[in-house]
Amino acid sequence: MFELVRSGGWLMVPILLCSVFSVTITLERIWFLRRSRIAPNYLLAQVQQLIERKELSQDRISMVNKNSPLGRILAVALLNLGRNREVMKDAIQESGRVVIHELQRYLNSLGTIAAISPLLGLLGTVIGMIKVFAVISTMGVGDPAALSDGISQALITTAAGLSVGIPSLMFHRYFNGRVNELTVSMEQTALHLVEFIHGVGEMTSPKST
Repeated sequence: MFELVRSGGWLMVPILLCSVFSVTITLERIWFLRRSRIAPNYLLAQVQQLIERKELSQDRISMVNKNSPLGRILAVALLNLGRNREVMKDAIQESGRVVIHELQRYLNSLGTIAAISPLLGLLGTVIGMIKVFAVISTMGVGDPAALSDGISQALITTAAGLSVGIPSLMFHRYFNGRVNELTVSMEQTALHLVEFIHGVGEMTSPKST
């Protein structure tokens, strides 16, 4: 492995760094973007029960807020009890934008890695071929060993760049789709809560504890 890295030249350093960042971001986003962590299925029913039983308090709303990103959105709706639908929806949308930004964290970086890794490999190919032609111009083509250094660099950096870029692109697209899926799910849950609140009737403000 070390011989391959050495043969690839100095461009293998940024390619290897890209691979480390890509793996780190991928593992972190796989752990973070779990549905059970972002939008637990039980939360809406739990909040509806608190409303029906008139057990809401600032402490309860704080617990909902700390539960998950979805909880933060639902907590905003609970803090706006007694207001009309439009005001409540505007507050939910504002909170949702912040949550979505959090879900998209590091995805731009992963997309950048997916784009530049193959380009670094291509740059290594160009540099390797320049070395090959430099050797040919001075020594001719009679000594294959003299050409091997440039050819090795060209092939190794290309393969390394693609090996990092392809999975990075795949995971970037997967995570974007995952974020969109979770966003739609949270929007629907928040709207269900708004309709539930206004369907129950006039709600009183949460009591202080």
